Amino acid sequence: MDLYLSATAFEGAYFLNQDAEAFRFHGRRGLRGEGWTWLELGVGKVNAAMTLSAFLETEPAVRRVLLVGIAGAYPGTGLRPGDLVLASEEIQADLGTRRGMEPLGFPALVRSGRRYFNRFPAEPGYTGWLSKRLGLRPLPLLTADKVSESLAEAYERARAWRAAAENMEGAAVAQVAIWRGIPWAELRAISNPAGVREKAKWRTDDALAALRQALFRITYA
Repeated sequence: MDLYLSATAFEGAYFLNQDAEAFRFHGRRGLRGEGWTWLELGVGKVNAAMTLSAFLETEPAVRRVLLVGIAGAYPGTGLRPGDLVLASEEIQADLGTRRGMEPLGFPALVRSGRRYFNRFPAEPGYTGWLSKRLGLRPLPLLTADKVSESLAEAYERARAWRAAAENMEGAAVAQVAIWRGIPWAELRAISNPAGVREKAKWRTDDALAALRQALFRITYA
């Protein structure tokens, strides 16, 4: 079974229009179709990690995970509202020092002898297939509990972590999937420049339209 995830129901709107059985999981919305499930995670890393972990305990048939949603693009990336971005890795930017966990010597995750500090690579097979299908070059994405509140803050995050865009859930999904040994990937559509908090300047509708078109190409492959 393919598991599709989004933080909010509006980011998963594509699935809401499919022929599927609705269900609830600990208050989250979900849909079951033929060979696939979509699940609403809730906003932020804690909601994402706890919802996905609990769901995987009940669903051993999950073969791979795709997180979808919107994101804010960092300055200098060339990404604009309506563009799609595929994750090469997710960066947990809140954990540890300003340079992450490695200076402290404590990995966030150890699996099969590999130590993960703040960077969680997307599964190359699934991500490679999505890259070819959608014509996208995977880029590093950054997860933070607090979004950038100015262009200066966005620029500093992009420079410090060499990231292309920011979100609030990706690193949590990545860490859980790697921990459980499940291939994961992440596809987001740009809704705004990171650091721009005026919603009137966001183009969420364009981002969601791009996401729906991409998901159609993926699910009807």
